[in-house]
Amino acid sequence: MKKMLSLAAMFAVLASASTAQAELKLGGDASVRVREDSYAGNTNITDDNLSWQYRVRLNASADLGDGYFFKTMITNENDDGGWVTSNNIQNEFSLSVSNFYFGRMLENCHYMAGRLPLNSFNNPIFDITLFPTTAVDNPVYNIFMDRAYGLNYGTKIGNGMLNATLVVLDDASTTTSPSTDGDGIFNDGYALHLDYKVNVGNVTLEPQFLTVLTNGTTGSQPIDSSDAVLHYYPIYAKITPWTVGGLVGVPAGDLKLTFGAFYTACNDTTPNGGPSVDYNGYLFRVKGEIGNFMISYDYNRATDKVGVDTKHTNNFIWAQYKIPVYSSAMGSVTLQPTLRYTTNKAESNGTTYVDQQRLRSELWATVTF
Repeated sequence: MKKMLSLAAMFAVLASASTAQAELKLGGDASVRVREDSYAGNTNITDDNLSWQYRVRLNASADLGDGYFFKTMITNENDDGGWVTSNNIQNEFSLSVSNFYFGRMLENCHYMAGRLPLNSFNNPIFDITLFPTTAVDNPVYNIFMDRAYGLNYGTKIGNGMLNATLVVLDDASTTTSPSTDGDGIFNDGYALHLDYKVNVGNVTLEPQFLTVLTNGTTGSQPIDSSDAVLHYYPIYAKITPWTVGGLVGVPAGDLKLTFGAFYTACNDTTPNGGPSVDYNGYLFRVKGEIGNFMISYDYNRATDKVGVDTKHTNNFIWAQYKIPVYSSAMGSVTLQPTLRYTTNKAESNGTTYVDQQRLRSELWATVTF
């Protein structure tokens, strides 16, 4: 609470700065939600679980003039999108800088640097790249807080906008000695994302390409961290996978449809005599939005081809409806029933090792300001 009050006081001082200084805009949201988790299949989790959770996000942006800008979001950093489960009366909510970035917007181009938001809730290319065998339930959005340190440059080409983003995935390499071949100053985890977005009539096309340049780490999580079959969801270290695909947005009256298709592959021998890595996978997405209702379906399939082929098949449905309670120029209050249904399956040589499901039923109450 002291941290929250200190941040609020800091924002108040900045907001009252003279007009000769940058114009600072403040906003954010606060939410509480109740969630029920139900499990089925060959998981060691047998009981349903009811959780009471909360989240606060504070946003600030500054217009510095002549196209220069700064933006940031402050929230709790964890592996559940900033949501915190209330465990006892002494439970503490810690705020930290989740993303921040600054740069310049010009008429036909822009550039920015910092901890950049990835928009992974709407664009699953980072999901299928970093979680090839379980690219469901928006893992980059929920686990990695939808941001990464990097540089972005965008420029107008033809009728569309081309964006190139260099992302630092990790800083794990510290030496260049022969015994640690593959480490070194430029062998941390770097990735390059290319994205071209253009409108053709009423249809929006967004072809994309993402490649891990040096010593990246990809991996997957089981349906829950306490799952007994964790070892069937491998983690691949020091590899360079690549992903290609795109999104297509199609309006249909009041309904907005989005289709996505992505393919990822990796065939590497890891440094220092490490194991070979050979996998490929794909993800298909269909998303529909009409009014305050949204539903999205993801189908993910991947094959690990080292040794005996292991096939991973996953399905994910996210459905939500936002109910307006109050709205004014100062903010709003909404309720949002949400359903998230996930299935995970892994099989090899005709034997199914993983076959499990999870249903999350949630009710959100959110105030924006």
